[in-house]
Amino acid sequence: MKSLLVVAHAPSANTHSMVQAVLKGAQHEDIDSITTQWIPPLEATPEDVLRCDGIILGTTENLGYMSGALKDFFDRIYYPCLEEKQGLPCSLYIRAGHDGTGTQRALKTILTGLRWNSVQAPLVCRGDWQPEFLEQCQTLGLTMAAGMDAGVF
Repeated sequence: MKSLLVVAHAPSANTHSMVQAVLKGAQHEDIDSITTQWIPPLEATPEDVLRCDGIILGTTENLGYMSGALKDFFDRIYYPCLEEKQGLPCSLYIRAGHDGTGTQRALKTILTGLRWNSVQAPLVCRGDWQPEFLEQCQTLGLTMAAGMDAGVF
């Protein structure tokens, strides 16, 4: 069994539903060799990252940057995981009230530093809330888990 870790900040009902959609996609009935766990960023530890085989990161856009909770996660796991988790397959989604550009740039910088492998384009859910965001999050989770299940990443 491989382990898919979801570290996502979900401070509202809408962002919580996005996490649930990611999990629903990742836990699709046709995927049987992947276990999936969601841990909020303030609770996730370096040990959680060291145990996983893939990671999905989720954040809100806060003042043109990632959430403080996700930044705190990176601050705590960076050095303990730097050497051990190079090449870790990762995907990310951003709930952006504006355009998400600054958030994407910051995350790309950190992921490059960690040497993690982004396996799909970031999902940026921009503007006012749209029900389609949930379908997109579900697809992101399914794609990540299916790729891991098939050994593609």
